[in-house]
Amino acid sequence: MTAGAQPSADKAERTEQRRVLAVGCGAHALHDGYTDLIYVMLPIWQAEFALSYAAVGVLRGIFAGTMASLQIPAGLLSERLGPVIVLTGGTALAGLGYCLAGTSAGIGMLVVALLIGGLGASTQHPIASALVARAFAGPRALKALGTYNFAGDIGKMTIPAAAAFLLIALPWRPTLLILGAAGFAAAAAILLFTPRLPDHRPTAKTSEHAAGKLPVAKHAFPILLTIGILDSATRMGFLTFLPFLLVAKGASLPFIGIALTLVFAGGAVGKLVCAFLGARIGAMATMLLTESFTTLAIVALLPLPLTWAVAILPIVGIALNGTSSVLYGSVPDLVTPGRHGRAFGIFYTGTVGAGAIAPALYGVAGDVFGLTGAVIIVAATVLLTLPLALILRPALAAATRRA
Repeated sequence: MTAGAQPSADKAERTEQRRVLAVGCGAHALHDGYTDLIYVMLPIWQAEFALSYAAVGVLRGIFAGTMASLQIPAGLLSERLGPVIVLTGGTALAGLGYCLAGTSAGIGMLVVALLIGGLGASTQHPIASALVARAFAGPRALKALGTYNFAGDIGKMTIPAAAAFLLIALPWRPTLLILGAAGFAAAAAILLFTPRLPDHRPTAKTSEHAAGKLPVAKHAFPILLTIGILDSATRMGFLTFLPFLLVAKGASLPFIGIALTLVFAGGAVGKLVCAFLGARIGAMATMLLTESFTTLAIVALLPLPLTWAVAILPIVGIALNGTSSVLYGSVPDLVTPGRHGRAFGIFYTGTVGAGAIAPALYGVAGDVFGLTGAVIIVAATVLLTLPLALILRPALAAATRRA
């Protein structure tokens, strides 16, 4: 290759990387926005179809449960059909689900619509994150995955907000048809603009990896998954008890809404900031820092008066959510190339499942030990990640050097 051809090739590669990241971020924003759009629609559906609160909970569970349970199969399917095809189809199905919800005349059709939407939504996390991980390498992969992670929070804010504005001028059915149509447009964009990255076929390097000459520690990925489960459980447990903690300090219901918004805003910033910090000082060093600070910040909230407690909530959010970007960004370093979709499917399923189960378990602790005791248990749980991180650190460092 000539000297002039090398910069041209590098420029083309970076252009493809930017396109992959744009597609991944767009898909994440849309799918996460679709997931949280249900919260806007639940009160409307309750009034429209005369539903009980239990039935409302079931509707939410149908979408979330379908999405969570099918992420691993979606990752496996992408290995057979290709990630672009599966992500395109999943995005179209998610849009179709909301279009069908917008035409539903009864609860039965709405249930079918949510099942279809959850099926489509199951493809995004394992496949879009794997595409981003495939396009980037080393510290740049951590930054890219952090940016992708941050994009999901943008979608959680913008899609429900768009629905709220549309509902001012339109009935709920046309609103869902418009938002569902966005899924078809996004699916077309994914199909047209995602670069066809080379498959991870065996090379000299991956053959040595398979032969054991460049081994990743056998239990590295399960340890990372365990850290992710504990981190997710802590996050959901803290958010469950935070409103009650603020009420005990004298907060009103509107004030609690503001406080939660501060946590979520800090969390969105933390996903981006901690990814760049991890690329600079190392993933596990960042995780040790954020998890330790999470424990200290949660415990510090207990004695603080309301004003000071709310003042530090954005910082708590940064530490609480920022760890997730570092953990997701470490997945590609600990699995065989070509199985990223499968690994991300397992990782997201484990963390989402932990987040769903943890509030009930911590709730039992709250009944037994009281509010303060439960919050201390939540804070202590995250400390379990620290020895695991120290065990994982050498394996992750070795894997990063081989990348």
